[in-house]
Amino acid sequence: MTAATWFKHAHSLGTVSIQRSRARPAISGLASYSVHLSNNNKSLQLPPASCRRWLSSDRTKVEVTKTSPSTKKTKAPPPPFKYTPLFQSAHPDTATEYRKILPASAVETVSLPDGTTMLRVPGEALRKLSSTAFEDIAHLLRPAHLAQLRKILDDPEASSNDRFVAMELLKNANIASARILPGCQDTGTAIVMGKRGHLVLTDGNDEEYLSGGAYDAYTRSNLRYSQVAPISMFEEKNTGTNLPAQVDILGIKGDEYHFLFIAKGGGSANKTFLYQQTKALLNTGSLETFLREKIKTIGTSACPPYHLAVVIGGLSAEQNLKTVKLASTKYYDTLPTVGDASASGRAFRDLEWEEHILEMTRNLGIGAQFGGKYFCHDVRVVRLPRHGASCPVGIGVSCSADRQVKGKITKDGVFIEQLETDVSKYIPEVTENDLAGSSPDVVKIDLNSMSMSELRKTLSQHPVRTRLSLTGTIVVARDIAHAKMLHKIETGEGLPEYAKNNIIYYAGPAKTPDGYASGSFGPTTAGRMDAYVDKFMEHGGSFVTLAKGNRSRQVTNACKKYGGFYLGSIGGPAAILAKNCIKNVEVLDNEEDGMEAVWKIDVEDFPAFIVVDDKGDDFFKEWLG
Repeated sequence: MTAATWFKHAHSLGTVSIQRSRARPAISGLASYSVHLSNNNKSLQLPPASCRRWLSSDRTKVEVTKTSPSTKKTKAPPPPFKYTPLFQSAHPDTATEYRKILPASAVETVSLPDGTTMLRVPGEALRKLSSTAFEDIAHLLRPAHLAQLRKILDDPEASSNDRFVAMELLKNANIASARILPGCQDTGTAIVMGKRGHLVLTDGNDEEYLSGGAYDAYTRSNLRYSQVAPISMFEEKNTGTNLPAQVDILGIKGDEYHFLFIAKGGGSANKTFLYQQTKALLNTGSLETFLREKIKTIGTSACPPYHLAVVIGGLSAEQNLKTVKLASTKYYDTLPTVGDASASGRAFRDLEWEEHILEMTRNLGIGAQFGGKYFCHDVRVVRLPRHGASCPVGIGVSCSADRQVKGKITKDGVFIEQLETDVSKYIPEVTENDLAGSSPDVVKIDLNSMSMSELRKTLSQHPVRTRLSLTGTIVVARDIAHAKMLHKIETGEGLPEYAKNNIIYYAGPAKTPDGYASGSFGPTTAGRMDAYVDKFMEHGGSFVTLAKGNRSRQVTNACKKYGGFYLGSIGGPAAILAKNCIKNVEVLDNEEDGMEAVWKIDVEDFPAFIVVDDKGDDFFKEWLG
């Protein structure tokens, strides 16, 4: 049959489809065509000339499409929809012990016509729970955290510095448990996460009531107001109440209302990091190298020993960082410990990497602030799903002021997690000599008996790591005070005499309880004042500074250039410093700045270490470069 005859016959029976083959041409340099008849299995392989003649004759309508010689595979359908919570619990939380703060009569059970029972929660119950939570976590710690501090004292591998810091933190917790002095002077930002069941009724003002509870706690107790409100882009003012609080309300199924309350201080909040990585990080060697480098940069300014959280993945950057915060509080301890083989994407804890990273931190040598093993109490590693083009990695810590507490409201009443009230049982009978280990000598310095020049000569006789006991007058100044002193230099007024003749302590006090010389008054992070040191030393002041944590190379260079020193104070024991070491507090300058004012304090046996000396030696250089 000729091509013309075939086409004529095909046209009489149905639509003709001409498809160009991608196979090797039948005629050199020209593609061949397959001609198919709809509703007919007949086909004919034709050279292009025959097809062109037929197409140009306009005797029929044809359809020309390119086709592949291989059989096209049928695409598999997507799996059927099945909802899997991203954060599943592999087992119920049986470790949290609760105490009742309001009876069942504080809430109301409501029955609907269809028999459904709902729980009505009044605003007063929310406010009471919130105020109790923030008062508790300012003064009390979880039993598990205290047990970890005691473990350091019992560990023969712990350094003398590890033991000294652990003992001070336990004594501090014991003082704070009396509920007069908070455990840390930075009583933090009030954070509330609530998960309200679908059968829980409120009037919709939950955030207001929970914020009101935070207000009650901070204004009634001896807590510090740390929140500053923007008046303009560059002008700020302390709110005077520690509000606003961060309140996030989520929905869950059921007739219960569950909460997590957190007081997050600036030091540990500033040690939360997000790194946008790629798939290339997801192998053992690359991940280990990356984490070792990044974990070292946390340093000690957030008051170790830490509860460290590492989160790999996340559907967004903000989900990653939120998971970091919650993992550091042990909120996700009930997650599965393996991934889901069905690829649902659920989160899981990687216990093997938790142990691996913990061992890594113990081998860094940084220890509990001044060298040793206990840079971290523990590590939580959470693996999340991710977008294929993004691999966020989050790292964060909960510090030695490990302040969080769970709460819940059920038909049986209002409950809060039971924190430890009897800290004394964690404190062993040990002496100062036991804690000092191989370096029992403590250099006692009477600040009021020597000039600044004489103090610097005395400090110059001792190497870094030397433990000091300071007695005398110290001047307290932090961020706002430093900014104002810099302005005085720039306007030609120069540094005040108090900045030239005294140790400058970076701190900000909590409120002073009745009958006390001081409120909780621990050190703040040194690094925030690094930019001022060289300029201040150049103008004859700030030669000896006192704070917590590591400092930059800029400060080490300034100390070497001008003959200065940086002394490290133990981060965390603010209550013990207030009760045992600080004998008098008075405003010296900038009274209008509240806790950011310049203060003059008289101390007795105030503990400190030489961290940076006048020869350019830095205790932290071994780890931080």
